[in-house]
Amino acid sequence: MTSLNLSEETRETPARANRMTAVLALLFFVLLGGLGFLAWQIRQQTLAVEREMAALARKVDDATALASRALDRAGASETAALVAAEGRQQAEAETADARKETEVARQDATTAREEATTATEAADRAKAEAEAIRKKAEAEVNRLEAALGQVAETHRTALGLVMNLGSDHLKFEFDKADLRPEDRELLSRIAGILMTSHDYTVSVNGHTDDVGTDAYNQKLSERRAEAVRDYLVKAGLSADILSVQGHGKAMPLVRASTDAARAKNRRVELGIVNTQIKYGR
Repeated sequence: MTSLNLSEETRETPARANRMTAVLALLFFVLLGGLGFLAWQIRQQTLAVEREMAALARKVDDATALASRALDRAGASETAALVAAEGRQQAEAETADARKETEVARQDATTAREEATTATEAADRAKAEAEAIRKKAEAEVNRLEAALGQVAETHRTALGLVMNLGSDHLKFEFDKADLRPEDRELLSRIAGILMTSHDYTVSVNGHTDDVGTDAYNQKLSERRAEAVRDYLVKAGLSADILSVQGHGKAMPLVRASTDAARAKNRRVELGIVNTQIKYGR
């Protein structure tokens, strides 16, 4: 019985050993497979982590680039803002200068208008004064013409009043330049009338008849005019307003060679000009 049991035990030991070996082998393979699977999972996790890190790195790079571009845009915006601010300040300064120039121009225009108005008013006053003076002078000439017409032939010309003191009014003997008593009386009356006036000049013009040479008659006409001028000065007129001119026989009053015509041509004429009137217009 005992022998039988030992045999059985002896036979069972190798089998048990084989089973153990098989189990151990199985366990080894299972363990090895588990380790491989674990290693694969770790590898996959490592790859996933690496991919995530690469993605994160790309995101970091993208974020860095975006930040850089944002900084660039911010710098450009700041520069643009500064330029715009400077431009605005310059524009405001130019606008202020333009306003000042406009105001100065407006003030200049106002001053010019005021000066033009003042000048126009002054011109109007001067024109009115000149017209008043002209009317007064015209009235004085009319008065003189009327008063002198009472003593001698007087008429108005473009040069002013002209008195003909020859012929029946003031006679000169042939080849003479002497004033007769009646001539002096006439000139005294004329001087008295002229002394009541003012603003005038008197031209004394001597003439002769057609007898004799031009040179002789020129001298004779000058002596006759000087004789009249000298007497008017003695009668009270200022020598400053008197001028003398001889015309010889060049301007006869009557173009004829009769004694009567020659007597009329031996004459002196007085030209009276009011200095406040413009003649010959």
